[in-house]
Amino acid sequence: MKKYKIQKQPFVVPTNDGKLIEEHFGNASIKSDLSIAHMVAPPKWSEPFQTPEFDEFTYIIKGKKQFIVDSEIIVLKAGESIKIKKGARVQYSNPFDEACEYLAVCFPAFSMDLVNREA
Repeated sequence: MKKYKIQKQPFVVPTNDGKLIEEHFGNASIKSDLSIAHMVAPPKWSEPFQTPEFDEFTYIIKGKKQFIVDSEIIVLKAGESIKIKKGARVQYSNPFDEACEYLAVCFPAFSMDLVNREA
């Protein structure tokens, strides 16, 4: 039995806000204890505040992304990364004029049941 798994066709998560989500490992693709997704957030994109029950690591590949973590505004640019611990109240957005490409890793794996998005 092989001790590795290659992902050649990530699951493209359907969205209605213009954001691209390609999950390589996680609950929607190849089952894993953590999730890894390649994402592209379009200009002026944002999502509601949430209080996830997982740690999320984000690495910015291109562009900039804004995070509001427990009311502190943080802006990261290409080459920078952040770990947001589970239980933090956070909002992710791209209020800028160019798309933001990034990788997101969640542990445990991302699940809508664990996001706790605000209305």
